Amino acid sequence: MISQVFRLVVVLMLAAFVAGCSNANKSLTGVPTKPGSAQDFAVNVGTTVHFTTDSVQLTEQALGILRNQVKWLNQYSNYSVTLEGHADERGTREYNLALGGRRADVVKNYLIQNGISPTRLRTISYGKERPVAVCNDISCWSQNRRVETRLNGAANY
Repeated sequence: MISQVFRLVVVLMLAAFVAGCSNANKSLTGVPTKPGSAQDFAVNVGTTVHFTTDSVQLTEQALGILRNQVKWLNQYSNYSVTLEGHADERGTREYNLALGGRRADVVKNYLIQNGISPTRLRTISYGKERPVAVCNDISCWSQNRRVETRLNGAANY
């Protein structure tokens, strides 16, 4: 009886060890990622920085994501990026295009100030034209006030 329990414990420990080793290339979410890939960037770094209403001020959460982006972009310098500025549906088209542009510029300036070459960065504003959530409520508006960082592949510089 004791030897059967001992065998079971050994088998379970061995299974746990093997499972732990097989997760070596997985993110914290358990999704397999190739280091330096777009999926690695999206899953392990973060592509989206959010803003409060009518603001271009970087929040603490945004700064954390941007610090991770700087580290990753410094490690994988073959990528250039497009910084896409967005706004929520409130306000005029012109106002939101300008606001999205200012948000993208704030993110661009942060990346430059932290060592990313300006030649690797491009900005564009979509204003309120490309919402990720559509409803007339703060829950949607807050998701749409953002800058998304898109990897472009190998940089041409």
